[in-house]
Parts: sequence; structure tokens; C-alpha cells
Amino acid sequence: MSTFAELGLSSDLCEICTKIKWDTPTQIQQESIPPALRGKDIVGLAQTGSGKTGAFALPILHNLIRSVHSYPAAVIVAPTRELAYQIDEVLQKLGKVAGLKTVVVVGGMDMNSQVVGLNRNPHIIVGTPGRLVDHLRSTKGFSISRVRYLVLDEADELLKPDFKESIDIIVQNCPSNRQTFLFSATMTNNVQKLLRVCTKDPVRVSVSDKYQAVETLNQKMLLIPADQKLLTFVTLIVQLEGQTMIVFTRTTVNTQRVSKVLSILGFSAEALYGTMDQPRRLEALNKFKRGDKKILVATDVASRGLDIPSVDCVINYDLPKTTKTYMHRVGRTARAGRYGLSFTFVTQYDAIDFTKIETSLASERTKEGDEPWKMEMHTITPEMMAPIKEKVTQAERLAIQELKEGTSRAHSLSLTASLLNEEEDPLSFSSMNDSYRQPDDEEIVPRKRSRSTKDPKSGHKKQKKNFRKH
Repeated sequence: MSTFAELGLSSDLCEICTKIKWDTPTQIQQESIPPALRGKDIVGLAQTGSGKTGAFALPILHNLIRSVHSYPAAVIVAPTRELAYQIDEVLQKLGKVAGLKTVVVVGGMDMNSQVVGLNRNPHIIVGTPGRLVDHLRSTKGFSISRVRYLVLDEADELLKPDFKESIDIIVQNCPSNRQTFLFSATMTNNVQKLLRVCTKDPVRVSVSDKYQAVETLNQKMLLIPADQKLLTFVTLIVQLEGQTMIVFTRTTVNTQRVSKVLSILGFSAEALYGTMDQPRRLEALNKFKRGDKKILVATDVASRGLDIPSVDCVINYDLPKTTKTYMHRVGRTARAGRYGLSFTFVTQYDAIDFTKIETSLASERTKEGDEPWKMEMHTITPEMMAPIKEKVTQAERLAIQELKEGTSRAHSLSLTASLLNEEEDPLSFSSMNDSYRQPDDEEIVPRKRSRSTKDPKSGHKKQKKNFRKH
């Protein structure tokens, strides 16, 4: 195992790495940094959580500290706003002592304040493709024609149709004698084409080019009827009490509904989805990263690149469509050698898609001569769900009503107290856990429904009618 000093980094950077607890370089860093310091273009292929940000940030900072350069010296392009801010956080930690100046330019934020940042001669610009192109077209005096370094992070995502034109413009505006870093979790045909266009004799570093989870990730699945999905999910949350987790859904509607149900039941949950304005997205993410919220319910906006080491568990409430998306989701846990858990919910409507994902994963995990790898089954019985069934039903009804009517928070708390009967302490984690652990201690008598309670079928239809997928 090499040290950062042995890779050729300056003593100042090595000191900083020690302070931020980067004790030893990861494999992708060990293989990328030495040729990068020699000025070679780098094409890095590595599984999520492998330290890709350090693999390009460290050699760039090493060179900026030691040499005279123009402004800006580097442009880093990321596919999502959250990833752009995360990269900037890493750069700030590594470059603070040396007086590094950065600016983040992403959509959803005020362009005028970004122009001010660009006019302050930052060393590094971190941005999303569309907003970078906006500034190239409309910000007077802004140019990247003299940058020394271009970084394309999560390149497979950057080459989706929404970004392709913007990436072409960014690459064309950079000088031909730049050094290019292209990093991706997967090598697609489009990535192959891009590296032929924007790199020169690159050093290829491949830690893993398959859809493969880290060994420290324990993957489990739950086979459940669709109409018991929410109840099963809340029961699982009770079992995982105290753990930090990300819950992935497929739509904004489900993200809002699941997060609202958890909050009504007293869980520390926050929602994150693409249609939120950028300040709210950052606020939600920062609450989770600081530990103010234990559960982040999110669409796939949170599945790529985000490095939150404290995530204990990932739950796929809605099954992803592809193995690639699955891997990026579960890659939010078991990072940097830590142990992690993932749970995937599979209903009768998900069987075909799940089989494809499991088969793809098995092809990489099954050793020759062994039985095909299967995801471990996690079982939640009706007896485990019974003690909280009524509470979950009421919470879902209230969540749908609140989302539909836009009820104020104060009104929500008042309705919650009356519906859930505070005398029984229904929002207590410990009481729900006791019920789960000892379901046979006492007879469970279902609470009588009021006349205003809707038939489940009509309620289901009403929900589908009033909410649309985004």
C-alpha cells in the first residue's frame, strides 16, 4: 500500500490529507495520481465510493500550488448540482491552506451572484453543463480558452441526450493543449467516443468495469404484495431504528408521500427530489449530512456520486429499472471500506425487472462451479406488521390529505395528534419496537373505523387521480 507522499504529492498536500483523515490512497488514486503528475490524460473507471474525486483533485492542486497559471486554471463538470457542490467541498478542504478560490455554477441559483464569483478570478470552476454554457454565451469576459485542466466526472451521465450538446460546447471552448481527466463508473459506447475526441494518449485506469458491489455491502430483498408495501416498509424502518439511511423512490409523488408518512409517525425524515428549487435541495441534503435528519427519502437525484460516509443503509422502496441505477443507489452505503446494508422491495409487478438485475449481479459474483448467487431474502411477517398497521393507515391518509390540500405545518401537527391518539404514545419508536419484538404478548384488537373512512379501493383510485408522476 503506497502513501500519498510515495505517489509524488507535495508535503503540504500530504499534511492536509492526514488532517482530513485520508490516511492512505485508494486504488484509483494510487493508479491515477502518478501519471497525472507527469501530465498524462487520465481515463478512470471505478466503482462508486472509490475515491475518484481525490484522484483528479490532488494532482491538479499539486500543480497549481507549484506553478504560475492563468485564471481559471481548471474546469470540473458534473452531471448534478449536488455532486458539483460536493466536489467543491472536497476542493475547499484540500486547498484551504493554500488559499484556493473556487466558484460553483449550477442551474437553479442566481446567475448574477455566479458572475460575481467568476469575476474574482477563481482557480477552479465547478459546474453543471447547462449553466456553464449559459455563462460562456452571456457572461461578458468569461472564457475557458486558457484552462490547463478539464475534468469530466460521471462521464456516462454527462453524455445523456440532455447534456451532449453542452458538453460538446465546453470541450470545444477549452484549449487543445489542456490535460483532461475523464472519470466514470461505467464504460459505455458514448464514453468511448468521448475519450477518443477529448483525450490524447490517455492512461487508462480500471479498478472495476462491471456492475459490481463492494464486498462490505450486504444486499437483501423483500418479496411483498404491492398493497402491503408501505406497511412493510415502515415495519422495516422500525427494525432499523437508529441507523442512517437513504430511501430511493422512482417518482416525486412517492418521495413526498413516503417522507410525509415517516414524519407524521415521528421519524426524522427529509425529502429530496429534482423539482425542488436548489436552495431547498441543498438544505435537505445538508440536514442529512449533518445528522439533523436520519432518513433521506429521495429520487435518483441522490443516487450518483454523493459521498456521505455515514449512510448505514439504502432502501429501494421502488425498484430501479436497470442494474446500473441499482448499483449507483446501493453505492451510497458501504463506502471507503465500511460495512453497509441494502434492502430492495419487490412486488408482483417488479418480478421481471428484479430478475434481470439479480442475474446481472450474479454473473459477477458467482464463482465457477458454485450455485448462482441470489440476493438474500428478508422476511417481515403479518404478525410483525400488525401492531402498527392502524397507525400507518392513518398516517398515509393524513399524508395524502396534507399533500393534496397544502395544509400548514401547525395544522398538520394538530391533525396528527387527534388522529393518532397521543395517550397511547403512538409515535414512540420504543413502543413500536416492543410491539414488533413481542407480537404475541397481547391480543391485538383492531380499532373500529369511523364512517368517514373510505374504502381502500376507492381511496387508492382517488390517490392515483390526484397525483401524477413527474
